[in-house]
Amino acid sequence: MNKVLGLALLVVGIILLYFGYEAYNAPLSEMSQELTGEPTDNAMWYLIGGAVAVIIGLYGLIRGK
Repeated sequence: MNKVLGLALLVVGIILLYFGYEAYNAPLSEMSQELTGEPTDNAMWYLIGGAVAVIIGLYGLIRGK
């Protein structure tokens, strides 16, 4: 994996984490948390996808050639 791809994944991961954080704190998600005890599925997928992209992106930056 080259450094450009690693950097791109890192940026995409940060953007996904931001959207996941915003979705997690949205009024609909907070209401869902009160009723079910869990955040909405969209918020969780954004956070999981963002975390995976950041990890892969960092690995690509560190190990890239």
